[in-house]
Amino acid sequence: MKTRITELLGIERPIVQGGMQAVGVAELAAAVSNAGGLGILTALTQPSPQALSEEIARCREMTDKPFGVNMTVMPAIEPPDYKGYCRAIIDAGITVAETAGTSAVADVWAMLKEADVTIVHKCTAVRHALSAERNGVDAISIDGFECAGHPGEDDIPGLVLIPAAADKVRIPMLASGGFGDGRGLVAALALGADGINMGTRFCATQEAPIHDNVKRKYMENDERGTNLIFRQFRNTARVGKNSVSDEVVERLVSPDAEFADVADLVRGAKGRELLRTGNLDEGIFWAGMVQGLIHDIPTVQELMDRIMGDAEAIIADRLNAMLDG
Repeated sequence: MKTRITELLGIERPIVQGGMQAVGVAELAAAVSNAGGLGILTALTQPSPQALSEEIARCREMTDKPFGVNMTVMPAIEPPDYKGYCRAIIDAGITVAETAGTSAVADVWAMLKEADVTIVHKCTAVRHALSAERNGVDAISIDGFECAGHPGEDDIPGLVLIPAAADKVRIPMLASGGFGDGRGLVAALALGADGINMGTRFCATQEAPIHDNVKRKYMENDERGTNLIFRQFRNTARVGKNSVSDEVVERLVSPDAEFADVADLVRGAKGRELLRTGNLDEGIFWAGMVQGLIHDIPTVQELMDRIMGDAEAIIADRLNAMLDG
């Protein structure tokens, strides 16, 4: 299947793995790339720029296909060494970077563009996509309200957001949020996207570096199995429904609630421990509404083959039959 995204990124299939903290490591990224998509390492999963360089080298031992690196720039009391991570990406000869975050990401763009790295920027609103396009990024990944992580504050689902962006954005575009099968891929293409970005669905694969208990939780949760937290702080996050995220919601019911009221529950270290040990009462974990479409834990290759096979069948058989009728 050839689209503007496959041509831009040098991949065979229009499917990109989202950059996910503590999940975007060499095993998963290489598996996605080997299956014909674009795997993504997550830079800040690594404790230092040097560690990222080593992870890139490790990924290259597992695949000779293109893969990228995610750089997310968010406010922090002690910001990571963003320039150091960028330099590691550039020095390693990485050709594609996925970026996300606040306007401070412009400094990252400047370094990457100077090194001719292709930039795919994640956005949650059309206005943000247009701003990124004006600033010279090469492609957009537009995140609908269904997504895991941070869906923005506009609450616009993909069915509207994707075509709204396609009407105005001229560079190649990925659809993100709620995608996990061939039906979603065909829908994204019909809505004007050039491919899809998947995060949660790749977490429920054999190569994802998370405990089997968490993978089974993705299957057990249905499309209602998420909680939206931090709404009142205008930093909305969609996470998987478990005892901890339920408690976060309960503590934040009061209009006077502060982040300090839940800080002990949502610490990143606890989330990483949950992914490692499978103790679902340990912390929170990222999950999108696509959980309602997850019914097994295949290999990445099996998942990618299924998505493409189903998409091609839908286009060739079901849709063409409607036209013939």
